[in-house]
Parts: sequence; structure tokens; C-alpha cells
Amino acid sequence: QVQLVESGGGLVQAGGSLRLSCAASGRTFSSTTMGWFRQAPGKEREFVAAIGRLSGRTYYADSVKGRFTISRDNAKNTVYLQMNSLKPDDTAIYYCASDEFVPASDSDVQLPNQYNYWGQGTQVTVSS
Repeated sequence: QVQLVESGGGLVQAGGSLRLSCAASGRTFSSTTMGWFRQAPGKEREFVAAIGRLSGRTYYADSVKGRFTISRDNAKNTVYLQMNSLKPDDTAIYYCASDEFVPASDSDVQLPNQYNYWGQGTQVTVSS
């Protein structure tokens, strides 16, 4: 069984920064594709960023490109999401997700149903 625990959320003013962390256990971390998703009240869960299990290739939603950076530390079994230039529209619960799949296309990593393991989420609130 895989356990994912997110941390680092909080309240920040627009233009500020936060770094989210997701600590994984229960499976060989380096063999997993890791993703970040978010869900705002009344909206569907949406893809934010992902990082591949082998090449470490990164993927981003258009809405966060140039502002967010995903990275992973396989020695610490942790994936990070550095969020800069935050906007009120970034307010949501952020979820870490994991699974052992190799993306056949860029769109694969954006699909929530590709991931079998999810964290409990961490709240990010950006005030204007």
C-alpha cells in the first residue's frame, strides 16, 4: 500500500510563494510517476503538474507554466511543488498523486484516473 502525505499549504497574499511537499512510502518511489492536482470549491479536480518516473520529465498545466515548478528527490521519497507569483485563482485543495505508469502521451499524466494513490490534500488560499 502506498501512503502520500502532503504538507506546506497555507494562506498567502497574491504574488507570494509557497512550496508544497508530498512524502511517499510503501513503494519504490523512483518507479512512480508523481502528479499534483487541485480542486477548488464547486469545481472538478484539475491537473497542475507531473514528473515522470524514469526521465524526470516535467509536465505543467498552461495555467501554471512559468510560475510553478515540480521536482522530486528520490533519496527522500518526496516530490515538491514550488509555487511562485500566486494568484487568487490558485486557491484550492492541492492533492499529490502517484502510480507506476509510463505516460504514452503528455495527456496521460493529466488524467486523474491514471493515478491509484492519492494524499489527503493540503489547502492553499491566496488572498487578493
